[in-house]
Amino acid sequence: MLKKTISAIAAISLLAAFSVFNAGAVTVSASSAILMEASTGRVLFEKDPDSRRLIASTTKLMTALVALENSSPDELVTVPAECENVEGSSMYLKAGQELTMRRLLYGLMLESGNDAAVAVAYHISGSIEGFAGLMNERAAQLGLENTHFVNPHGLNAEGHYSSARDLALIMRECMENPIFAQIASTRSISFGARTFTNHNKLLWSYEGMEAGKTGYTKKAGRTLVTCACRDGLRLICVTLNDGDDWDDHTALLNMGFAALELRRPVRAGDIVGEVQVISGAAESVPVAAKSGAAIVIDRGEELEIGVSLPPFVYAAVEKGGSAGVLTVTKNGEVMAEVELVYAETVERDAGQKVTPLERFKRLFG
Repeated sequence: MLKKTISAIAAISLLAAFSVFNAGAVTVSASSAILMEASTGRVLFEKDPDSRRLIASTTKLMTALVALENSSPDELVTVPAECENVEGSSMYLKAGQELTMRRLLYGLMLESGNDAAVAVAYHISGSIEGFAGLMNERAAQLGLENTHFVNPHGLNAEGHYSSARDLALIMRECMENPIFAQIASTRSISFGARTFTNHNKLLWSYEGMEAGKTGYTKKAGRTLVTCACRDGLRLICVTLNDGDDWDDHTALLNMGFAALELRRPVRAGDIVGEVQVISGAAESVPVAAKSGAAIVIDRGEELEIGVSLPPFVYAAVEKGGSAGVLTVTKNGEVMAEVELVYAETVERDAGQKVTPLERFKRLFG
């Protein structure tokens, strides 16, 4: 086995350490907060992350997710009369108006339109209650233990709550949807004479900010969920009841990016070794990684790479055939395994005679 130590990498750890990072230097004003690495779910900072709290318009993260999973972005939605009297932030929809689901979702996420949330709910489920049921089903699928919805907009209501940890997990799922990611990352967009502007001001001021959702009611206080990515490392931050949320998110995200890194010890197609070929037109065949590996580690940590290959192979050798395994470990713990394949085809040398011993080895070796 060929081994070499590298100063190392990367993103999806198969055996992630779900531990709270030593973040004593950071304090936040929020009643509840969490900072999570998205690919593994590793928690880097937490403050009372599981208390059930009012979450205001951060509710709309789940509203958007359920809408995208139960409709087409380009289907037409007819605005119901119930949209015209919804309190709070608004798209100013009119009963009978027709617009696409995509435009509704822009109004939902950028303008935080409560009327947009109601229109989505009635279009998909026929009622607020029916849509809230879908939201709760999705929450159960995600394993959320401290979340329950009774409406799609987040206005204060008995039995409507979530936690910082659960909202981070919702955002993590949302960012897997490319349409959601596109909408939530949009700073502003115009539809005719109307321009929607994203309330997440960190989109303009924080390097790597991808998406987020703001929220506020008098009882809930300021609520904020953000997602930022640098060099492939994605962090999710949530604060609930936080009067200094912009600064707190900036401080927590800075801490996370300073503490972690994502490296790629091997990429798909990388040549990692070669194998001797017996009776072949070539003496050896190169071996490549079938896929890449990305592992999130603490900055400065080292990884060890081990390559397991046969000492030789008999011709003919087919390109893409399985050749062995590359293993990435950290302190003896397996972080990732990558299949290795032959990178070229090596035909049998027609001029060579196959001896009885070689024939026996090919059959039984």
